[in-house]
Amino acid sequence: MCVLPNVRPMRLTRRPEPFDHPDWIFEVKFDGFRALCFIENGAARLVSRKGNTFSSFHQLAADVVADFRGDNGVLDGEIVSLDAEGRPQFEDLMFRRGKLFFVAFDALWIDSEDLRNKPLIERKRALRQVVPRRANSRLRYLDHVEARGRDLFRLVCESDLEGIVAKHRLGIYDADARKPAWIKIKNPAYTQAQGRDELFEELAGSR
Repeated sequence: MCVLPNVRPMRLTRRPEPFDHPDWIFEVKFDGFRALCFIENGAARLVSRKGNTFSSFHQLAADVVADFRGDNGVLDGEIVSLDAEGRPQFEDLMFRRGKLFFVAFDALWIDSEDLRNKPLIERKRALRQVVPRRANSRLRYLDHVEARGRDLFRLVCESDLEGIVAKHRLGIYDADARKPAWIKIKNPAYTQAQGRDELFEELAGSR
């Protein structure tokens, strides 16, 4: 019987400006809820950064485990609500509207193998093997570009997306590292960030 590890998500530092570097990869930062997905015994749990299980996403968890091409695993990713063009809609996510997806960008554990000490680029390759390529799957793989962070950031800003995340391609998965190897660079003109505090207040007041 497989026993999944008790892990915490990698932390991100912030940087105001994008950069290029041959040793780094760059991903689009999806606007959603960060989650670790624990898959075992034919079931999945989506767990928040604070270690709480997302109880309201039980159907998404069931869809993820149905599409996962492995026996067990721990994936890092983002719960998002995507519109017809594949763009995250944070307000829809907050109020549990629209189509929900788990966009996976890292694999910590797959089929009883601990991947955390492997280089990121190898973990991404392993992740690609267990995520379906079907467009209608609720489990999706987050691709990346290598070296060209400035170009990706420009495209993200032009598309009114939240930002990008830079990661050292050889970095291991160490949530306790003093200097995190993941860096977020946010789009300062991102329109969905406007009124975000009021949205949280509205949600809290409805409970």
